[in-house]
Amino acid sequence: MPIRVSLDRVLLERRMSLTELADRVGVTVANLSILKTGQARAIRFSTLEALCRELDCQPGDLMSHEPGPADPRGADD
Repeated sequence: MPIRVSLDRVLLERRMSLTELADRVGVTVANLSILKTGQARAIRFSTLEALCRELDCQPGDLMSHEPGPADPRGADD
């Protein structure tokens, strides 16, 4: 996948657990885990904004684009 999620790194830097972040943002631990492991197919802007607010970061701190082959599951994304 050409989009890399760095939530685990940011959480480590902030010394915050996934459970604590989930409580602060109002998202389930399961959904944050899916995002953290790079398995998420989408993220709502409201969720991204809440993550950035609670982690005191920018969207680019959480995600980056890595050139490479596109995900073969769907070319319409």
